[in-house]
Amino acid sequence: MSKVLCIGSVTKDIFFPTRQGIVSDTPEDLLSQRKISFELGAKYHIENMCETLGGCPVNVACGLVKLGISASCYAPVGSDSTAEWAQKVLMYMGVDVGLFKIIPNVLSDLSAIVVDEKTGDRVIFSSHTASEKFDIDKNYIKDAEWIFIGDLSGKWESNLETIVAAAEEKKIPFAFNPRGKSIGENVQKIVWAISLCKILFVNKDEAIEIVSLAKKDNSINEELINDEKYLAEELKDMGAGVVVITDGIRGAWGCDGEKVLHAGALVRKAVDSTGAGDAFASGFFASFLKGNDLGTCLKWGIANSSSSVTEYGGQRGLLAQGDIENVMQDIELKEI
Repeated sequence: MSKVLCIGSVTKDIFFPTRQGIVSDTPEDLLSQRKISFELGAKYHIENMCETLGGCPVNVACGLVKLGISASCYAPVGSDSTAEWAQKVLMYMGVDVGLFKIIPNVLSDLSAIVVDEKTGDRVIFSSHTASEKFDIDKNYIKDAEWIFIGDLSGKWESNLETIVAAAEEKKIPFAFNPRGKSIGENVQKIVWAISLCKILFVNKDEAIEIVSLAKKDNSINEELINDEKYLAEELKDMGAGVVVITDGIRGAWGCDGEKVLHAGALVRKAVDSTGAGDAFASGFFASFLKGNDLGTCLKWGIANSSSSVTEYGGQRGLLAQGDIENVMQDIELKEI
């Protein structure tokens, strides 16, 4: 039995790197503070197209295994060659795929990812054909020691209820990484899961959206809504055991109810930021499972994510424990 069962989607990611997009800052839009644009009707040449396996739970499972934590993946795939390829890749990485669920007569999930070569940031266009038909069976998750919930789509509300109910019944702790689209669809369901999770992973945009939508009674502090400490403490007050907020090159914040810590990012030449959040989550999570303190967990996450951005996709840049320990001394940590 694996230590951690990672639940969500598995995708084939196709990368389109380009230098031809125009990146602009839009700080007035709190939920979308940077944008990229292209000429409508234009054609752009792509020199270095790349394909990798993706999906939040897949990336996290691979990261955990790399760090010595056994992991399995419970995810839907279509009845196609992509499904066979995905299973082979994960088996090679050491991830248990015995709980892959084949959805008949549909294609596996696919993502087309436009990467801005100047910054390494990306925009993802996703088709969740298999995930839309994914019905989670609680009997498949009752024997897990830990659960990681990430990237639920389709029938995400009922599937989330099934996972959390099974976790509560069997007293299985779980980490939660809500899908951005789900926050806007039903923030109260997200808040409910947050109240029961052991670790919450969100990026800053997601943190702002959750806090903003959950506090429509005007009790939100508009002057502090862009402040990471305020956001972390608000999310902690919703009931999460530990709250982690990431914000790309600005680093990450962690709150355990006693303190809020900030870990700065390691400066690396970014090739692609896809999967960096997942790499952070697997680094933090593995460190947490090994009994390390909040600061050490943040450093593991930063080290893993900073390496991830140097490669395309969510697995090629993942680090082993020795590699993380070699670089974590360079990460600045402070209490805020």
